[in-house]
Amino acid sequence: MEKIKFVLLICIISILFNLVVKAQYLEKKTVSLELAKKIALAAEEEAIKNKWTMVITIVDDGGNLVYLEKMDNTQNGSIEVAIQKARTSVSFKRPTKVFEDMVAGGRNTILGMSNVIPIEGGLPLSVDGQVIGAIGVSGAKSGEDGMVAKAGVDFLVKQ
Repeated sequence: MEKIKFVLLICIISILFNLVVKAQYLEKKTVSLELAKKIALAAEEEAIKNKWTMVITIVDDGGNLVYLEKMDNTQNGSIEVAIQKARTSVSFKRPTKVFEDMVAGGRNTILGMSNVIPIEGGLPLSVDGQVIGAIGVSGAKSGEDGMVAKAGVDFLVKQ
């Protein structure tokens, strides 16, 4: 009888342990390569429409590069700028224009923050209120970079 109680106790503990472990997992969405390509294509179409050459980058929710497109004749310096715009946007879950506006408003301490590029053109990508990644665009004036990034975000919103 004691042996049966012991085995039953072990089974109950095992079941409870599995329930506790399962409760620790989070479900989250992130950017797939397929989705990143579609977002970038929508952004590229906006750039082409306006005759701008751009670098368009998509990062996942951890700031890892998922997709990078450098349009023909785009300056090479825009590669790193676009990546940093996307990473800033996903890290702080806000558009990089927020930081640009802070600097323009006199908050120069922003310039001392590591991993922040205060230039418009980075936007978070959100699904159901959850940031799943970001788009970063560079190659033209910062407002134009922002317009191209917004075209990518607008594509995602329509999905």
